[in-house]
Amino acid sequence: MTSPTLEDLQTITEQVWQSYLDPEGLNPLLTVPEDALPSDVAASISVSGPWDGHVVITCSHEASRQAASALLGIEAGEVTGDDVADAVGELVNVIGGNVKSLLPDGCLLSLPHVITGGQPQSSKYPSAVEVCRLQGVWQSEPIAVSVWASKAA
Repeated sequence: MTSPTLEDLQTITEQVWQSYLDPEGLNPLLTVPEDALPSDVAASISVSGPWDGHVVITCSHEASRQAASALLGIEAGEVTGDDVADAVGELVNVIGGNVKSLLPDGCLLSLPHVITGGQPQSSKYPSAVEVCRLQGVWQSEPIAVSVWASKAA
């Protein structure tokens, strides 16, 4: 079964960023070469059905605060932990829904799961393999969006 490509993920992520976080085009998400980027906040959504896997967003605490501020229309200083969880969870939900649209009919999305605390993602999906990763910088803060496919898929 075919998995989404890096080009697919880049197109989806850029459209979501422009629509939700940067409608004026002042702070685009800039892609950067693969590197070890901080993953203080991680949000994931699982896909199940004819294709099984995960869509994951990782970012710094500051990037998550800025995302919550932009998405919720509040000042960054007013952002709470719940706001971060809601905003980053919504971003992975929207990106995951767009990824799902590329997959076979019958795939379902789970609810988003958000973790703060910088836990390594590589150990989160022992039965999955990363198929593509988009790494970027937004407002000088690191962001990564990745798609993981089940090893059985």
